[in-house]
Amino acid sequence: MALLVQKFGGTSVADADRIRAVAEQVARRRRQGDQIVLVVSAMGKETDDLLRIAAEVAGEPSGREMDMLVTAGERKAVALVAMAIEGFGVPAQSFTGSQAGFLTDGTHRNARILEVGAERIRAAIDSGSVPVVAGAQGVSAEKDVTFLGRGGSDTTAVALAEALGADACELYTDVSGVFTTDPRVVSTARRMHSITFDEMLEMAAAGCPKPAMRSVEFAHRHGVRLHVRSAFTWEPGTWVVEEGPDMEAALIRSVVADLSEAKVTVAGVPDRPGVAAQLFRDLATAEVNVDMIVQNVSAAGVTDISFTVPHTDLPTAVSVSEKRIAASGATAVLSDDSIAKVSVIGAGMKSNPGVAATMFEVLARNEINIEMISTSAIRISCVIAEEAADRAVTVLHEAFELDRTTF
Repeated sequence: MALLVQKFGGTSVADADRIRAVAEQVARRRRQGDQIVLVVSAMGKETDDLLRIAAEVAGEPSGREMDMLVTAGERKAVALVAMAIEGFGVPAQSFTGSQAGFLTDGTHRNARILEVGAERIRAAIDSGSVPVVAGAQGVSAEKDVTFLGRGGSDTTAVALAEALGADACELYTDVSGVFTTDPRVVSTARRMHSITFDEMLEMAAAGCPKPAMRSVEFAHRHGVRLHVRSAFTWEPGTWVVEEGPDMEAALIRSVVADLSEAKVTVAGVPDRPGVAAQLFRDLATAEVNVDMIVQNVSAAGVTDISFTVPHTDLPTAVSVSEKRIAASGATAVLSDDSIAKVSVIGAGMKSNPGVAATMFEVLARNEINIEMISTSAIRISCVIAEEAADRAVTVLHEAFELDRTTF
């Protein structure tokens, strides 16, 4: 008998039929002897709908009221899922984040978990019930409802698995696991049986949307076993594991494209100590999330600094940079929101030279220009034109033979 925490995303509980399918799965696993705890997201696109309505009624709603609003979707979903489970003859109890013991800091819209006091969840399990917990939410020390941000249900599930000492945390989505690349772009993409935490973290940082990066970090830090699988086929998916003996067998494990970023270039920056520090301190103060940074070699006492930011942060990044050039003596701020970041990822590149050369040669052969480059021990990322993203992913996936590799 295993204790499992299962998380279901919005598409997995999008309507009554999907909710009944989840409930039937819970009943089946209970008959097999497993103890189940569910974490559930809002149904379908309900969170997006709530955000849209909020924008219509108030241009700049307060963080407190936004958290109260967006967490309502999960509360509705857990009640419906609990009802459906009981319809299959299995006792169930729904819990909000605060009822489940999630204490967070007071940062609205993107709160961090401080503590999980899961006594009520443990008591529900011991009584024979299936706890159904609302994802992505908690309560602050000031007793305000807080929202953990996008992907927060994954983090809720992992944190709850750690608090309960669960045997595994299963993250159910609308895909059957983690793939070598987006199967919607490359039809020969392959599902991986397993992937290391380090590789999964790099994939999340490079733009892979599932699972959420915070949840992978939490699982890695606390030793929670992760299994990413489909709520539509129920087949085994991808295990996220520690380094294994065969992890270096494959040189590259995945190719990921991220179209969510834009590029900002501050031109004519005086080449003297402290100018870059002041610029990026201003950006940090404005809560702009900077990703890649490139500074050109100085010529005639000036240089250019380019960096990437999420599309949502672009207006703020440009405004902050324009204010800074007036003080620093830089000449212009340029922006480009039609870029893509393409990354190749694999633990095998740590001990195998030539990955960067191969990547650059493949892109050059296909006349794809590289605008920026960044690397880590197991990742190489290139900024290219957005229109070339799908082509770049396809040719790199083929060049590294990911369509013919067994993982």
